[in-house]
Amino acid sequence: MILIFSAPSGSGKSTLVQHLLDTRQDMELSISATTRAPRGQEQDGKEYYFITPERFEQLIREDAFVEWQQVYKGTYYGTLRSEIERIEGAGHHVVFDIDVKGGINVKKMFGDRARAIFIAPPSIDALRDRLTKRGTDSQEKIEERLAKASIEMDDAPLFDTILVNDDLTTAKQALDKEIAAFIG
Repeated sequence: MILIFSAPSGSGKSTLVQHLLDTRQDMELSISATTRAPRGQEQDGKEYYFITPERFEQLIREDAFVEWQQVYKGTYYGTLRSEIERIEGAGHHVVFDIDVKGGINVKKMFGDRARAIFIAPPSIDALRDRLTKRGTDSQEKIEERLAKASIEMDDAPLFDTILVNDDLTTAKQALDKEIAAFIG
């Protein structure tokens, strides 16, 4: 089975995905490829496959991606077909932590074999507060993320489930229930 998680930046998606991976041994995170530079302690092949824009575009031409997006100008993200084959070959369910457009594309590709879950913030104001408290982005970048979030929220109904992350404990419980109903 395939689990797709998408959300506006700052909604708590990665925290919920990590909870799932920590509590379910039958799941593995699909590592995305990107053209952006590593941040902090990120390592190639662990958080992302870091590749050059030229190599990424070559892989697009070779149809090596299940999905890909130019998320920000000059910055590509995508999922290599070989990554899904690697995870399924190990006998695990594939977990995607990807942007909203990518999530929609993966759901279309895999249909009923996939469960698409949109992690929503309780409000745009709450999202602004989270992004500000995170302290990793400039005010300009926060405003860019909020503008993108408003557009992404419009796509939430295209997902199988919308999980509002207002309280982390409650969101984890709702996620566990959702996964149990889908996979068992």
